[in-house]
Amino acid sequence: MDLAQAEAVADLIDAETTAQARQALGQLDGRLSQTYAGFRRDLLKALALVEAEIDFPDEEVPDNLARTAGPVLDRLANDLRRAVDTGRRGERVRQGYRIVLIGETNAGKSSLFNALTAREAAIVTPIAGTTRDVLDADLVIGGYAVTLSDTAGLRDSDDPVEAEGVRRARARAEAADLRLWVRAPGDPAGVAAAYVRPGDLIVATKADLAEGRREDEAAGLDWLAVSTTTGQGLEALHDWLARRLAEDLAGADFPAVTRERHRLRLTEALAAVATARVALDQAPEMAGEDLRRAASALSRVTGEIGVEDVLGEVFATFCIGK
Repeated sequence: MDLAQAEAVADLIDAETTAQARQALGQLDGRLSQTYAGFRRDLLKALALVEAEIDFPDEEVPDNLARTAGPVLDRLANDLRRAVDTGRRGERVRQGYRIVLIGETNAGKSSLFNALTAREAAIVTPIAGTTRDVLDADLVIGGYAVTLSDTAGLRDSDDPVEAEGVRRARARAEAADLRLWVRAPGDPAGVAAAYVRPGDLIVATKADLAEGRREDEAAGLDWLAVSTTTGQGLEALHDWLARRLAEDLAGADFPAVTRERHRLRLTEALAAVATARVALDQAPEMAGEDLRRAASALSRVTGEIGVEDVLGEVFATFCIGK
């Protein structure tokens, strides 16, 4: 059992959703390790080409051997870059997908928060600015863990406490995986339009009073109308969220990252490979050092890539020492 598999045991013990358990079992079965084994093979091949030219100049090896590692490094860099770019998927399955409710004061965010959590988690009053801090709740939607956040209403305020709440609301929304812009009838469309990003959803609340959606529809924004009083639209919203979670978190390939530690090591390896690729044509010995740094970064996820591994690849590939 390598380190990644040992981490999977802990993740399986802590799993609270079917998606978390499924991912932990896949990692325990070695699917994450297999992904890194592919990175390791390409890195060993490139290292062998570079080291053969540097360490065995008197042997019968092709000229400019190190430069032939270029295509291997290009493929490895693309694979590492794709793994880093999609790495958040595995982390979100394990840690929870972050959904943030944001909008004007008295838009109905706290009422929607209570409806989605099925409990009176947030205080609801007619007084604008009742919510002044971020309130989190853990949910399971479509088999995936979700952290739902209620936030302070967006408005200018001279009250330092409320102003801090608004600052925290914006910061939490910026870091969210999905933002639900909550709008009541009559709320200006400009606030959401100014900050909306692709994938956000406009939730038009108080649909029993008025739909309040024509501005969003005209702007081409995704929207749903709901009423926490009558329950109108809540099932449709839940189904929409389940579909969105499946789209964002399900994938044909097992994620190459399930922890922040993995992502940091992959990023480090990618930077070292990119530097090695630049140095390859000018200073192969420097490229070799960069590739050893990449190997060290990958080794800290699953296992070691030692000197014996590199020499074994060299001797298996070239007629050296015979």
